[in-house]
Amino acid sequence: MKLNTKNVFTSAIIPLALCTFQILGSCKHTDKKPNTPTSPNTGKNATQQAVHASDVIPFFEHWNLILGDGSNVGKAVDYENKDFFYTTNDGNSDWVVFKTPNGGDTHGTSNNTRTELAQLKKWYPKTANDKLSATLKVMNVSATGDARVASTHSVVVGQIHSADGHENEPLKIFYKKFPGHTKGSVFWHYEINTAGDDNSGRWDYSSAVWGHDFSVVGDSAKTYPKEPEDGILLGEEFSYQIEVKEGIMNLKFSSDGHETKTFIKNLIESEFTTTADIPEQTQKLFVPIGQDGVERATAYTGEGLFFKLGCYNQTNGKSPEENQNWCSGAETHGGDIQKQYADGNYAEVWFKSGSITISDAAVSNKGYFTKND
Repeated sequence: MKLNTKNVFTSAIIPLALCTFQILGSCKHTDKKPNTPTSPNTGKNATQQAVHASDVIPFFEHWNLILGDGSNVGKAVDYENKDFFYTTNDGNSDWVVFKTPNGGDTHGTSNNTRTELAQLKKWYPKTANDKLSATLKVMNVSATGDARVASTHSVVVGQIHSADGHENEPLKIFYKKFPGHTKGSVFWHYEINTAGDDNSGRWDYSSAVWGHDFSVVGDSAKTYPKEPEDGILLGEEFSYQIEVKEGIMNLKFSSDGHETKTFIKNLIESEFTTTADIPEQTQKLFVPIGQDGVERATAYTGEGLFFKLGCYNQTNGKSPEENQNWCSGAETHGGDIQKQYADGNYAEVWFKSGSITISDAAVSNKGYFTKND
């Protein structure tokens, strides 16, 4: 794997233990068809209706569920919502469906809708021994949006989030596919934990797993880059494993027919403490819009971190003039969810399995939800 030489995001084969487990707006676009057929919200037979997400993946007591309307429904044990969170069967396996539109009410300070699990406990990276794994497939990403905006047509399927300080994110796992392409890309981000009290200079660094990284965008609003040869299809299964132990984050990505990829990142010692450390990718994407901060030397040391899992839609209706990386200018139909679902302006992710291991040193994450609900 070719990585920036100023960066120590190293890719190595790391043996991981098997885990047990961001308002609205409107922008016209000519391509409004869903990326792929998905399961309907209604019409499931009686047997399928009787299957809840907690029957498919029995770990929901460890999470609060945030829905695509911004609400926190708490622990999703024996729970479903026909618009955002339910189960389906593809003929071979039961799956948990996480679904959310481009535009609607959001949770916390985010610009983006999500149907996503947020861990009830937080843990500190220096003393952590915490793990998350999941097997999933992405079934839809937004059919509209400005192709020059790096986050358009993407969804985040797993995260590590800080409950403290700036509430930044040392890990976001993305899937992104442009309209007309058969294959999409999987990549992951590290967001710096910005030094000082002003977090406006924060930026992400993106590492490709299969296909492109975040920085590969269209030449115009409606033209797209070359399709990745080694990408992941919509509806194609892949898995991720995350382990944080004694300050070090280990990642593993696997999928049948694709090379298994592993990565290491230090979460308690920064490599981005001076402007000279800002990598070329960041200089291209973030520095031109004023996001040119540096990171505190101790990175995320002393901050409580927690896992997230689900469907965090990265396409929204905000104007790209506000931010060329995060404001997509996509169709939202004024927040009408069913209209967005009808013409492909949503994200949908199915999970088949997942597991979480929580260290004895983890503590309550109630403060995060008090601030953000």
